[in-house]
Amino acid sequence: MTDLSNRTARRFLLLKHGLLGKRRFIGKEGVLSFVRQCGCIQFDPVDVCGRNAELTLQSRVQGFQKQTLSNLLYRDRLLFDYPDKELSILPMEDWPHFARFRAAARDCGRQFPDLPPLEERAAEHIRVHGPAEAADLPISGRIRWHSAIHWSGNWHGESGAARSVLEQMYSDGRLMIHHKTGARKCYDLTENCLPPELLSAPEPLPDDFDFLKWRLLRRVGAVGLLHNRHSDAFLGIRDMNVGDRDRAFEALLTEGKILETRMEGSLSPLYCAAADQPLLNIAASEAVFLPRCEFLAPLDPMLWDRKLIREIFGFSYRWEIYTPAVQRSYGYYVLPIIYGEGFAGRIEPVVRKKEGVLEIKNIWLEPGVRFTKKLQSALTGAVRRFARFSQCHEIILPEIN
Repeated sequence: MTDLSNRTARRFLLLKHGLLGKRRFIGKEGVLSFVRQCGCIQFDPVDVCGRNAELTLQSRVQGFQKQTLSNLLYRDRLLFDYPDKELSILPMEDWPHFARFRAAARDCGRQFPDLPPLEERAAEHIRVHGPAEAADLPISGRIRWHSAIHWSGNWHGESGAARSVLEQMYSDGRLMIHHKTGARKCYDLTENCLPPELLSAPEPLPDDFDFLKWRLLRRVGAVGLLHNRHSDAFLGIRDMNVGDRDRAFEALLTEGKILETRMEGSLSPLYCAAADQPLLNIAASEAVFLPRCEFLAPLDPMLWDRKLIREIFGFSYRWEIYTPAVQRSYGYYVLPIIYGEGFAGRIEPVVRKKEGVLEIKNIWLEPGVRFTKKLQSALTGAVRRFARFSQCHEIILPEIN
């Protein structure tokens, strides 16, 4: 077991996520590299100042533009949308690994006898007319349906027939998202979107336990450091109980795929991917890194275990989008601010697209953080980069005490 100082743990996480020192994720290849490092990044449709996946990438990828992500998803087909840690964006090479998800969705769809004739109609319409949204289909009315992928439990209810058919066929792999217009999804037949070798690829890990280990290793590699305990970092790994998780962690240790470490002051071990040992050594060294100022997404991979972030950085973050306004401590859509080797505070940006204005409604500094000239300069630079990312030509700033 390796002992970590608190500073080493902080530096390791920031270096792992490309948030400390010189940017190492650059352009289109940088987007691909970061998504592959994480296994998946979460998608969320809310767009106050950019969607969650875009916000995740802008904090790390030099020169990131929203169109780059769209191109990788829907033109180059090197990434794809599918549930993993909730709704996610994944590397296309991982498509075969989720065959069991698609099979589960097919089994779920068989519970609803109204679906098959509508599915045939939708598939034929797309074959003849090309990619389609729900409004394009010659299907009306409502049907009883629920998705095995997006909902758990035994919820049953009625939903729009056209949308339900498309979602069912997307969940079971017969359709993929061809493109999006805002939040509207347009679907095409999967055979038109994937190369034959991926379509016919066998499931790489047919054994359930091997698949669980693969998913846990991806989550450890995504966050960087994780405890073996209940955590939002494991969301989407359904039907995993404590015993399963313990056995999977033990097996990954035995196979040499993860390393066990212990941080000063922590009562339980932390685990990192064995492949990250060189980076761990760099974090523990006396190397000096260029401090950066970046704004993190609410569902950023580094924040997947917020209790861990509180332990390592002393920073408590709660996404208050679903908190009633009178109960919020900060604001509706607030992003953490990274500065140097820690969290400096929070920022509340709002993009007024039609006007091309980035309004910073509030900036809150953490207790003990002083608004020095260096921090002011770093924040100003980060806001300007954020404005370019948001395609805004004007910035409105608040007073900072």
